[in-house]
Amino acid sequence: MNRALPVVRLRVPTDEDAVAWHRVFDDPDVMEFHGGRSAELSVYEELTARQRRHDAEHGFCLWTMVDEDDRVIGFTGAQPWPQDWGPKGDIEIGWRLGRAHWGKGYVTAAARQTLERVRAAGVAEVVAMVNARNARSIAVTERLGMRLDEVFTTPVSRQRGHCYRLPLQQT
Repeated sequence: MNRALPVVRLRVPTDEDAVAWHRVFDDPDVMEFHGGRSAELSVYEELTARQRRHDAEHGFCLWTMVDEDDRVIGFTGAQPWPQDWGPKGDIEIGWRLGRAHWGKGYVTAAARQTLERVRAAGVAEVVAMVNARNARSIAVTERLGMRLDEVFTTPVSRQRGHCYRLPLQQT
């Protein structure tokens, strides 16, 4: 069944979004593939500040996702892969969504907007790094037309992961 995607708006994160991200992500299900629990508020404060700088410098970042009722429901966006291993130098797209909003198409809708924005910023290709057990995120990569490029084991947690790739053709 091919249903219409929901309305979702992306915006550069505000100072207040740090509090909203902390609240929305404070759920073990949401954080299962991100360390198991929400980070301290100060981590989200630093992250939102860094994303504002990144957007100003590069034209993309991890944007705050806002639903049709103007509620913060998560983030999606792109940034350079931050690790010393994996797809160094590549632009990674990613997302995180509050549990109450799963299964409604928000991430797919927001990720499609992300692809349009990074393409407009001149990015030629993106990757998505996904835990091999994260079936929901793997399904999103497939809906976006991404292809599995590499299977890897993370150096610290020793988790199995997948690197998906998508060339962004300039039109």
